[in-house]
Amino acid sequence: MPTTEPIIRVEHLTRTFHRRRAGRRGVLGMLQSLTAGDTEILTAVSDVSFTIGRGEMVGYIGQNGAGKSTTIKMLTGIMVPSSGSASVLGFTPWQERKALARRIGVVFGQRTQLWWDLPLRDSLELLRYMYRVPEQRFRENLTIAREVLDLDPFMGTPVRQLSLGQRMRGDLAGAILHDPDLLVLDEPTIGLDLLAKDHIRAFLRRYNQERGVTMLLTTHDLGDIEHLCDRVIVIDEGRVRFDGSASELHGRFADRIEVTVDFAFAPQEGDLALPESVQVQREGDTRWQVRFDASHWTSGSAVRWLTTLGELRDIAISETSLEHIIREMYRGATVPAQVADVH
Repeated sequence: MPTTEPIIRVEHLTRTFHRRRAGRRGVLGMLQSLTAGDTEILTAVSDVSFTIGRGEMVGYIGQNGAGKSTTIKMLTGIMVPSSGSASVLGFTPWQERKALARRIGVVFGQRTQLWWDLPLRDSLELLRYMYRVPEQRFRENLTIAREVLDLDPFMGTPVRQLSLGQRMRGDLAGAILHDPDLLVLDEPTIGLDLLAKDHIRAFLRRYNQERGVTMLLTTHDLGDIEHLCDRVIVIDEGRVRFDGSASELHGRFADRIEVTVDFAFAPQEGDLALPESVQVQREGDTRWQVRFDASHWTSGSAVRWLTTLGELRDIAISETSLEHIIREMYRGATVPAQVADVH
């Protein structure tokens, strides 16, 4: 495929489901409902169109039930659309699923492709045979995964004994053994602690930069988007509501940064030259609530400005959550930010 061609092309993709109305139960009840017209049509994905180019890292995000997973299942060939078309690496996913599987890597945060009772090392060896990866290429890719994902301490451990973070790192290693052109990642950091998330994010960023692998990522974690994705597609009620850069999304819908700060000593009145984009509410001589206009400030620049006023003893920054940003895209109101402590 020429490099100018999109890796993924989606045109008017739609998927509907028939749901039985309440009252009839079991298989016989379903058949009776279908013949009697007692079903309703639910639209999971509605007329979705987008393209993704080679080497892009794209976040495909939305609230639960928005249609993310249904889209991913159609793009990986698991599900057939009701209408519309999609091309992934030149393949029609639901018609050429096996051929496509050799060219993509897939990681589902709540499922695993590893063998539960086998050591991680043996699981990866089995994946090598499944994908028919040449010995030399397998060893090279495994060496990279072991180094960046720090797999060696648990390579001999049965998968069922691995922590969630360790299993996710093992799943990522398995997904890149056959040099995929596309990685599809569904909630790859769900339930992980900060250290495990850092391992995963560092690996994905490095792999994208060094190999030019395209990545499509679904997540509820704003940190994943900020650390990994240059572009964000927001889907809601089955439709694309936003397609642009992550910074544009945050800038448009996260309108403020709120900081609670404790100074070691009360700042001198003469040091206070407040820009118009900053509001201060004192809760004592040394404890302040400070609000910054997000169109003029970032978290980093806000903290740097506060350090010019005096020595900081403690600081907490309120970050607007991804769920709130998406919700406010349609409601247009302002909601309290969620607080994350930064020391």
